Amino acid sequence: MSVPQTTPPSPSEETGLANGKHFPLRWIEIYLRVVGYSALLAFAAALMPAAWIISITEMLRLETFPEVPVAIYLARHLSLLYGFIGCGLIAFSYRLDIFRDFVGWLAWAVIALGVMQGIIDLQSQMPLWWTAGESISTVIGGLILRWLDRRCAR
Repeated sequence: MSVPQTTPPSPSEETGLANGKHFPLRWIEIYLRVVGYSALLAFAAALMPAAWIISITEMLRLETFPEVPVAIYLARHLSLLYGFIGCGLIAFSYRLDIFRDFVGWLAWAVIALGVMQGIIDLQSQMPLWWTAGESISTVIGGLILRWLDRRCAR
């Protein structure tokens, strides 16, 4: 009497991908680095003269930027935070061998950040173009990371 042989599920059955093909993990690395290096540009905003911050605000046709120390402080510190997040994403991308299982959680956190940005922007009465550009792009960025997480080889 012969025993039926079982075969392990194909990658397409495990992941639901057509043809069982996975993208190389390198795609996540590249994505994280592009976002990370882009975020490093925020360091320049942290160091720019206050007059430039005020001038840029006027160019964007936003309300006049308050020329008080706490407003400049908050603007600079937010830029520092964005820059350091960029550093973290770059470092993370170089250690995906360790952090691979965390990528999905990071994607969900970025999506949540985008939703919260939208809520704060609306509460702050920012122009709709600003809110859409900031929050929707962040949500889309998180969705792209989630998509890559599901399609890249483990």
